Amino acid sequence: MADPEGSTDGGGGAPVQVPGQRPGRRSPAGHLGRLMAEAGSPETAVLREVPFLAQVEIRVDEEEAAAASRMAEGFLGCPLPAPGRSSGTGDPYVLHCGPGWYLVVDGEATGPGLAAGLRAALGGEYGGLCAAVADLSAQRAVFELRGPQAAEVIARGCPLDLHPGVFGPGGYAQSLLGKAAVGVHRTGPEGGVPEFRLLVRASFAEYLARFLADALHGAAPPHRVG
Repeated sequence: MADPEGSTDGGGGAPVQVPGQRPGRRSPAGHLGRLMAEAGSPETAVLREVPFLAQVEIRVDEEEAAAASRMAEGFLGCPLPAPGRSSGTGDPYVLHCGPGWYLVVDGEATGPGLAAGLRAALGGEYGGLCAAVADLSAQRAVFELRGPQAAEVIARGCPLDLHPGVFGPGGYAQSLLGKAAVGVHRTGPEGGVPEFRLLVRASFAEYLARFLADALHGAAPPHRVG
């Protein structure tokens, strides 16, 4: 069994320290740290889990959307995003998951703390809560895939068009990756190294980590001339 402060690939060997892993806590893919670390390279893409992020869902009725966005911006520092987009840079940021449906992600807060803050901030303009708020932190896993071949690796199992002209930084969409339902968030600066965050239910974290590791093994480094 993996050490709670590190991880192994499930086949023995020394533990691998997972960035962000806290003593006494176990992330959904923490035991696959070695598998992910050895799967890619800077020339193709590097895969890692981003553990222990606060993830809080907001559900709002259409007639309350404008008010909710104003109040959320006062608390989060960014408005609720448009369809297919995210808002905010750094922590926190917000993903548009569907009509009246948003996910707030924060690496600096706890799930209960973020949810409590959002409930207080989203008190309706006439005194009632204008949105439903739920802490989903324990239900989701987040992976980061970064490198020149990151989009190509995802495309091995995902039908989204990830060309930067179509799906640029700040883009967010829900789709399938292999057999897992995922949220695909393109992060990183315009024109920089391609970088994605992939959100998945915790119960599918091991499946997705192994799927991406297999896809990385098949990724070819870009051809160099000279």
